[in-house]
Amino acid sequence: MNSILARRALRTALLFAAALSAITGHAANLMEVYHDAAGYDAQFAAARAAHAAAQEKITQGRALVLPSVTLSAGASRSKLDADLDTAPTPINDKRDFDTNSYTLALVQPLYRKQNFVQYSQAEFQVRQAGAAFAAARQDLILRVSQAYFDVLAAQDGLTLIRAQKAAIAEQLAQAKRSFEVGAATITDTHEAQARYDLAQAQEITSQNTLEIAKRVLQQLTGKTYDALQPLGEKTTLAPLKPDELPTWVDLGQKQSYTVLAQEAVVELQSLEVDRNRAGNYPTIDFVASYSGIDQSGTVLTPIGSRLTLGTVGVQLNMPLYAGGAITSRTRESAALLDKARADLAAVRRQQALAVEQSFLNVISGTNQVTALEQALTSSESALASNKLGYDVGVRINIDVLNAQQQVFSTRRELSAARYNTILQQLRLQAAVGDLNEDDINLVNRVLAPLTTSAR
Repeated sequence: MNSILARRALRTALLFAAALSAITGHAANLMEVYHDAAGYDAQFAAARAAHAAAQEKITQGRALVLPSVTLSAGASRSKLDADLDTAPTPINDKRDFDTNSYTLALVQPLYRKQNFVQYSQAEFQVRQAGAAFAAARQDLILRVSQAYFDVLAAQDGLTLIRAQKAAIAEQLAQAKRSFEVGAATITDTHEAQARYDLAQAQEITSQNTLEIAKRVLQQLTGKTYDALQPLGEKTTLAPLKPDELPTWVDLGQKQSYTVLAQEAVVELQSLEVDRNRAGNYPTIDFVASYSGIDQSGTVLTPIGSRLTLGTVGVQLNMPLYAGGAITSRTRESAALLDKARADLAAVRRQQALAVEQSFLNVISGTNQVTALEQALTSSESALASNKLGYDVGVRINIDVLNAQQQVFSTRRELSAARYNTILQQLRLQAAVGDLNEDDINLVNRVLAPLTTSAR
């Protein structure tokens, strides 16, 4: 199985069963929110800049094996004042003379092992940066998705607690009417009132939770949204097959970006050993220079001269002794290579665990959604039976209140389970290095159009 299988798993896990009614207003979807975050989030902007900077390593490495050309020039004026004790008449020589010079030099490395190794290292530095940037993009998708669904979950929680409060208020009114006609005790009224007061407190908490969730999303995108597209009411989730877990783990250990980045670190450190060892190797360069000097005179003679000199040759430099520094750096880099390999083993194990956790969470979440959907159906039936029993006098008020509490509690758990299962599926995609904008589009397909009731 490759990344295509991972993509199919998400596609089958997010089946959009039916659309809701016609759109009555625009609501931002996950893709729109993601694009806003990609252009605003400072953490992702820093990762993008780091990636752009790393691309220059190739050019810098190539420069080490290409020729270097330098031009130097100078101009000076000298003032001579000389007294010569010559017999029979002393001589005083006073004069000025100018000197202009230039040198054009070229050096082409023919054999510099350190430079060639460093050029090879540049490729792995870019590879490491690419993996880090891809991981940052996946992290942005996960952070945006988490914030997006946190807002939806908070909205669901507020909507449900308000609906629950309205249902309790209706039950409270009915209890008061029954008490007034002598069909119930004051206890029923007090119980309903207590539940109503608690619902009011929970409504305040839910409102605060929603405001906080909106602020978190705003921090990611720099925008506030009037509405977000909710999850379709009839969305169904297809479970993964437990026997696929070893294949997912294998994918995570081979192609996840954290593993790829650490593999690049190992290659870099291996080349670093070679680079330090090459400090004992000779260097051979092709050198060429062309220089000229124009003098109007010298200290010895007032006669001017113009000289040019061209030189072509091969230059050998052989390090003989550097106080043991080269050998020490080689041992140091070899030890760091062992560390990098151990880190890679640790990263692969951590990635395997992350895949296993996300995989099992997806399976558990899917089963939980199915169980909660059945529980909701049962709870609604129980509520209807308790209401009927209360009307005919075989059930008391607390029975109806408890049944109502069960229905709304199950609805909240079902809503949270749906969001969490989708997020776990995205985390599973990220754990195998296969989370991208295509997956956002797949999630968008299970978002329902905004309706009046959903606003």
